[in-house]
Amino acid sequence: MFSFLKPFIFSLDPEVAHDLAIKSLKTNFVPESFFYVKNEEILETQLFEKKFKNPIGLAAGFDKSAEVYNPLFKLGFGFVEVGTVTPREQFGNAKPRIFRLEKDQALINRLGFNNHGAETVSKRIFKNAPEGILGINIGPNKDTVDKSEDFETGLSKLHHNADYLTINISSPNTEGLRDFHDENSLTFLLDKLNKRKKKDKIIKPILLKISPDITSEKISSVCEIITKYKIDGLIISNSTDQNRDDLSDLKRNEKGGLSGKPLFNLSNDLIKKFYKELKGTVPIIGVGGVDSGESAFEKISYGANLVQLYTGMIYKGPGIAKEIKIKLISILEENGIKNVKDAVGINA
Repeated sequence: MFSFLKPFIFSLDPEVAHDLAIKSLKTNFVPESFFYVKNEEILETQLFEKKFKNPIGLAAGFDKSAEVYNPLFKLGFGFVEVGTVTPREQFGNAKPRIFRLEKDQALINRLGFNNHGAETVSKRIFKNAPEGILGINIGPNKDTVDKSEDFETGLSKLHHNADYLTINISSPNTEGLRDFHDENSLTFLLDKLNKRKKKDKIIKPILLKISPDITSEKISSVCEIITKYKIDGLIISNSTDQNRDDLSDLKRNEKGGLSGKPLFNLSNDLIKKFYKELKGTVPIIGVGGVDSGESAFEKISYGANLVQLYTGMIYKGPGIAKEIKIKLISILEENGIKNVKDAVGINA
């Protein structure tokens, strides 16, 4: 069905197509049985004191304001991350702000955290209980002077609604956000958030989403800081504002974050480095270029406990989680691996 509709979908502006996808998912017309996969038990994994049906997640950016997470679970994802959610509603950057690079199987976006705001999102999730593991990705409003305050506000307002929360310091589309990768700034932020956790008695896992563009020199300092402040996991990585030289599409020079296939090797390299540095003690969610069972397995074998995708679904459609699971099960069985958790880091 998607192959038939894809030419029409790709004739639309990417943001119009995305809005159409959200509206379609709201109808909740596709039965969950359509995305059933045999022998999925081999993909079950335990993390953050939760049982994940499978390690394939939908990354933040698709369901920005938590409108369709339950229909997305029915597509076969083991978990869904909504957001990025900011304390106050914001429109984001001026349109056009999403660009397909079809020749490169990639996207460039400069959306700028467009979302309905923390209060609306919290009420929406409260009224519509998640039917699977739900993460909430939080970030600051564009015009906030002290961005750490917005992270604190987001944590305080949304922790009741989430199975885990992601601190997004990695988008290239919010000025100054990536400064939190610096040692002093990251220490200040995580110290502040830990104090808020203690004050509000927040027990939900806190993850940190990092940029793929950090230098190798910063890896050790990031690892030291997240260990000191007992961050529960890393998401590696967000989109890149670099890595354009080898792209074929004419839109490659649009300003914004590049995601999809061109990010695959870059994020894999980071996953391996962090896995080795942390000796597997901090769970990793691998993101960037996942669109097949093979690419998911590669990330897992380099040290990712779970993986996420977004751009892959744009190019391959809503059946992508099912396709990945079928192939991933096959790969595990061919290699005599009894459970996906046993594949984590085997090629790191």
